[in-house]
Amino acid sequence: MPVIDMPLEELYTYQGRNPKPADFDEYWERALAELDAIEADVKDEEAAFQFPFASCRHLTFTGVRGARIHVQAVIPHQPPAGSEKLPAVLEFHGYGMNAGDWTTKAALAAAGHAVFSMDIRGQGGLSEDAGGVSGNTLQGHITRGMQDGEDELLFRHIFLDTVQLARLVMARDDIDEINVSVTGWSQGGALTIACAALEPRVRRAAPVYPFLSDYLRVWEMDLDVEAYQDVRRYFRRFDPTHNGRDAFFERLGYIDIQHLADRIQAPVLMGTGLIDPVCPPSTQFAAYNKITSEKEIVLYPDFAHEALPGMRDRIFTFLTAT
Repeated sequence: MPVIDMPLEELYTYQGRNPKPADFDEYWERALAELDAIEADVKDEEAAFQFPFASCRHLTFTGVRGARIHVQAVIPHQPPAGSEKLPAVLEFHGYGMNAGDWTTKAALAAAGHAVFSMDIRGQGGLSEDAGGVSGNTLQGHITRGMQDGEDELLFRHIFLDTVQLARLVMARDDIDEINVSVTGWSQGGALTIACAALEPRVRRAAPVYPFLSDYLRVWEMDLDVEAYQDVRRYFRRFDPTHNGRDAFFERLGYIDIQHLADRIQAPVLMGTGLIDPVCPPSTQFAAYNKITSEKEIVLYPDFAHEALPGMRDRIFTFLTAT
C-alpha cells in the first residue's frame, strides 16, 4: 500500500499536533451566543432553472457580521413515501468554489430530500462577505482575521453560517426538523464536521477528506503549499522569523475541526484517500479519531485528493436511509 504519511495502524491512533486553546469551549459558546442574536432576514426567490419534480429556489440570509449568505435550495414537490414532511440535506462546497449546478442536487431531490447548497462567503458563489478585517484578505481565508484576534477569524464566521443554515432549514414548516443531514468534500468536509458539532440535532454527517484540520501537522510535513498555502504566506508576510509561531498555531486551534469533532452526536460516514497530499491522511484521522458517535471511514489506499469511485453512491445510501 502506498504511504505518504504514516502507517495505517498509526493513523487509527493519531490524536493530532495542533494545540487546542484552553478556552476553546467558552470561545464557541460565545460565538453561538452571537449567532443567537442575528436577525436572519431570509429572502426566497424562484430560480430560472426548474425540475419537473422539485422547485429550485435562491435563498439568502444575513449571517454574523452582516454578511449576506446565498443558498441554492431544491425543494421536492412531494416527500418520500410514508413521510409527511421533507427530509433535508445541507451541502458545503470545496475551498474557493461554489454551490455548483442545479443538476448535481437532482438525485437527492428525486428521492424526496430537500437540498440546500450554501455558497461560502467570500469564495466563488453569490454570497457576500462583510469584510472589515486588517491583514491578509486577498488570497487566503485560513489566516484572515488572525491579526485582529480569534473572534475575527473568518472561518469562525463560516462555521457559524453552517449552523445558521441548519437552524433555518430545521425551522421550516415543510422540513422534518429531526431529519436534516450534512455532507461535503474537502472544505465541505470540514464544514460538515463543524456543522454537525455545533448543531447537535444534525441527523447524519458525511464528510470526505476534510480540510481545516491539524494545521501544525500540515506545516511540519511541508505540505502548506496547496490548500494550506495561507499558512506559509502568513509566515512569509507577517512573521518571517517565526517569532510568533506558537501563538499563531494556538489561535488556529479555535478553527481546527479536530477539536470540534468530539461534539458530534450524529452517525458519521467519512471517505479518505491515503495518498492525499492536499489534506494529509493524518490530519483527517486527527478529527476522525475524536468522533465518539457511531462512525465508519472508507479508505482508498491508491487515491489522493480526487474523485473516489463509489463514494457518492455510499453517501447517497447513507443519507437517505430510513
